[in-house]
Amino acid sequence: MKIINDTIVAAAGGVGGAIGVVRVSGAAATTICDAVFRATGDGGALVDATGYSIRHGEIYNPADRVVIDDVLVTVFRAPRSYTGEDSVEISCHGSPYIQRRIIELLIGWGARAAEPGEFTLRAFLNGKLDLSQAEAVADLIASTDRASHDVATRQMRGGYSAEFTALRAELLTLVSLLELELDFGEEDVEFADRARLAALMGDAAERIDRLARSFSYGNALREGFAVAIAGAPNVGKSTLLNALVHDDRALVSDIPGTTRDVVEESIVLSGIRFRFLDTAGIRATDDRLEQMGIERTRTSVARAHVVLVVVTAGHSCAETIRNVAETLGGMSVGDRRLCIVVNKIDASDAELPSVSELATAIPALSGGDFGLLPVSAKFGTGIERLADYLVSLAAGSSLLQSDTIVSNARHYEALVRAAESLARARTGLSDGLTPDFLAQDIREVLHHLGTITGEITTPEILANIFSKFCIGK
Repeated sequence: MKIINDTIVAAAGGVGGAIGVVRVSGAAATTICDAVFRATGDGGALVDATGYSIRHGEIYNPADRVVIDDVLVTVFRAPRSYTGEDSVEISCHGSPYIQRRIIELLIGWGARAAEPGEFTLRAFLNGKLDLSQAEAVADLIASTDRASHDVATRQMRGGYSAEFTALRAELLTLVSLLELELDFGEEDVEFADRARLAALMGDAAERIDRLARSFSYGNALREGFAVAIAGAPNVGKSTLLNALVHDDRALVSDIPGTTRDVVEESIVLSGIRFRFLDTAGIRATDDRLEQMGIERTRTSVARAHVVLVVVTAGHSCAETIRNVAETLGGMSVGDRRLCIVVNKIDASDAELPSVSELATAIPALSGGDFGLLPVSAKFGTGIERLADYLVSLAAGSSLLQSDTIVSNARHYEALVRAAESLARARTGLSDGLTPDFLAQDIREVLHHLGTITGEITTPEILANIFSKFCIGK
């Protein structure tokens, strides 16, 4: 993206509403707007307006004196504006035609149509936001539920950045002491106590690892918690999906193997988005198409945050779950949470198995933390309790209240690379490597962390990030 300190303009409000906003930013923002704006009464010119002041008037075409719209114009002065530049926001009626005509007039008087994300890019370049905060702006705009909104808001307000700033400060201290030793190499002086150095590296490694591990949770908050519904054919998986989302989203049939592809539906429960994946029934089959569906079931289970294993009341739950686990190639609890959903309790008086019985009977569940819930998907019995259980899994983590949840794939990749460089530095320290090699590895850690907050950037990184923003932001 070419960076020029000119004046840019774009529609900043959504099309179709009662009110529209046209945003202008740059050194000539007030001058250009004055060319097409007439203030009501003695409102005065925009070039003379103070910051955070509002003028009422009209936008008109000076060529033929035709009035385009009655507007309110808000003036922001550098550096106390979103972009850090002189800025103007024109509040007009929401007609796409009106907004387009205003933008055309402003471009005719010297403004340039803004590129995607260019207002926020200028905010970053002018020191109003660091890079992680700028990316949080895009996440905030894209948020569709309370959880993703809360995470983006905390990151945009700088709590996220503070963690990386403190971490980089520690590492800068380390590398400075090591590089100081290089200046006194002939005198064999150690400015960095090796025991203290090892302790600081260990602390940094722990913090980086904690941040990297939070990505799985943060990405789920951002994209929605994936909940795979798995089990044998005809246990009521599709009926359960329909009951959870309160819609006939999946076809229901008594014929085994009806579901051959993954059916996905999203809903918001208690402010958290869940993505339910209804999968093909798991059984031995020679049907090639059904086999492909079962393979997609394996993929869905592998990427799910929660797996609901549906079994039928009155049947051998343990045997059924073992068969499902074997077909999927193992289904240990691991990082996923499992819930055994015993369906069709309305049609059976059989006693339900206990969690301990299942854990003893099924090695894949041994030592794991999983739930066991009876439901009748057909009649809605137990569905609300199941929904509450899913919310408790998603909201129960202390991460949800943390300022430092990593939800951005670019940040996660940088953390992984930083961890690799730091691991080399720790190995080098224990092997007695010289300060220059240690300092080089720590410098690499600093580089990777710096790409997250923007201390280290390239035009390619900036272009890739901001090209994904909407125009006007």
